[in-house]
Amino acid sequence: MAQAPFPTRDEVDFVIVGSGAAGGIMARELSEAGHSVVVLEQGPHLQAQDFKHDEWSLDHNGELMWGARDGHPQTFRKSENEIAEERESVCRYAHNVGGSSIHFSGNFWRLRPIDFMEASVRGTVPGTNFVDWPISYEDLEPYYTKVDWEIGVSGLQGPWDPPRSREYPCPPMPIKGSDVLLERAARQLGLNPYPAPVAILSQPHNGRPGCIHCGFCNGFGCEANAKSSTMVAMIPLALATGNCELRTGCTVSRVNTNEQGRASEVIYWEQDGTEQAQRARAVVICANGAETPRLLLLSESSQFPDGLANSSGVVGRNLMFNGYTTVAGIFEQPVNAWKSVPATRVIHDFYELDPSLGFYGGGGIDGRHPSRGAPLEFAQISGSVVPGPRWGSEFKRNLAHDFSHVAAFDGHTTSLPQSSNNVTLDPDVQDKWGRPAIRCTYMDHPDDLATMRWFLDKTTELMEAAGANRIEGSYPETGQEGNVHLLGTCRMGDDPATSVIDRNNRSHDVPNLFMCDGSTLVTSGRGQPTMTIMALAFRAADMINQAAERGEI
Repeated sequence: MAQAPFPTRDEVDFVIVGSGAAGGIMARELSEAGHSVVVLEQGPHLQAQDFKHDEWSLDHNGELMWGARDGHPQTFRKSENEIAEERESVCRYAHNVGGSSIHFSGNFWRLRPIDFMEASVRGTVPGTNFVDWPISYEDLEPYYTKVDWEIGVSGLQGPWDPPRSREYPCPPMPIKGSDVLLERAARQLGLNPYPAPVAILSQPHNGRPGCIHCGFCNGFGCEANAKSSTMVAMIPLALATGNCELRTGCTVSRVNTNEQGRASEVIYWEQDGTEQAQRARAVVICANGAETPRLLLLSESSQFPDGLANSSGVVGRNLMFNGYTTVAGIFEQPVNAWKSVPATRVIHDFYELDPSLGFYGGGGIDGRHPSRGAPLEFAQISGSVVPGPRWGSEFKRNLAHDFSHVAAFDGHTTSLPQSSNNVTLDPDVQDKWGRPAIRCTYMDHPDDLATMRWFLDKTTELMEAAGANRIEGSYPETGQEGNVHLLGTCRMGDDPATSVIDRNNRSHDVPNLFMCDGSTLVTSGRGQPTMTIMALAFRAADMINQAAERGEI
């Protein structure tokens, strides 16, 4: 068995670009199968002891999420007729081993059978590329279950959940006081709330401890290793095989191909700017829904003049953000929504909205704290999330009272794929390495806006039924201008003319090039995509290992 580290000029079996939700799983699965693997990650390899409750460092200094101040600007426009404006960050994601699985909320909803065939059931939606997936829920279910048990998920089968082959490995999280109110309001309205499934351990599992309920969860790394990131659940197992080398501080610039049009080496910069080229028999790109299409477009050549694996012309297109709404309310008694994990109850009665409403959509509702339970953030948004002064002695009194008396009911909704929503290369703005910056063009489809408006009304009704006062709600009614969910830009499909990868995550154009991350999703689901990304990674790794055994890679 080959032992890491590997010389750059020796061919390794696989180079994996990115170590997040998908890349971490790929690393474990391919290295445990006996393949030599090099993982390239542009951020650091943090450990539990590196995470702290420092809101200023995370939210303002960008400790986990880089932006323009770090030399990684992005640009944004709502339509291709506009000039894109430079922004601190539009497509938001973490730069570290484990990627955004380090700081995600941990909400882990499976897609349902309808998600994979909804276009056939509902019909076309004008102005969109709404299509069925080439795989079904039944194809993915064993891998969803693998996520439950190997990554670590806490939950309880709900009344609307899809069929599962095995129960959750950990019981659900204890309910928070604020979610008791959500549950009571939902039942009063005839709905069916149930424990939210989360990728956070409620009890010890796989050698990791249970949650300590510190309240600093969404947006923060977990100092107890209870949050089920690939940094703690997969990467250590990959490294333990002796077949995997993890290289941090490595920013990939392009994937080169040989005369046969096959991926042959990955070019990258080390942290000090030294350029390296790692030779490989195959390449797996797991860089996320913005960086993966950018890398493919940057890898253009005489063989691939429109970008690597882009004969279809759809690389970067069909970007989906997921919609969201939020309603906050103040209660007379403390409800302590800031405690524990972000959400402990979810409502899925509206997963599919009635077509008679006149628009396509659906989603879920859960309870949260409007500031992610972070006091500094709450001080910044208080007065806009809940009405009141923004300065002075009354403002201070309200902060002291409202932080523990406020709760938010949030809607998480569908997003339709449109060619006009995309990630391209900005012709004028560059990053610290001289690469064209990510240019995001995005405007929510009218049906997405109508869905968000509907969920805002429903969550307001729930907040009123819960007995809150000083209620304030919002949704991005003029269109979203950024998100952490980056989906659909290298979509899966059977037709090479309309998709980038096949049903097994292999590029249609380059037989030894694979992609697996949010970019490969065909539809958006209902707002919590990470579990599906992980299930797709387990499935893709299984398909890759089988193909390798047959000598097909």
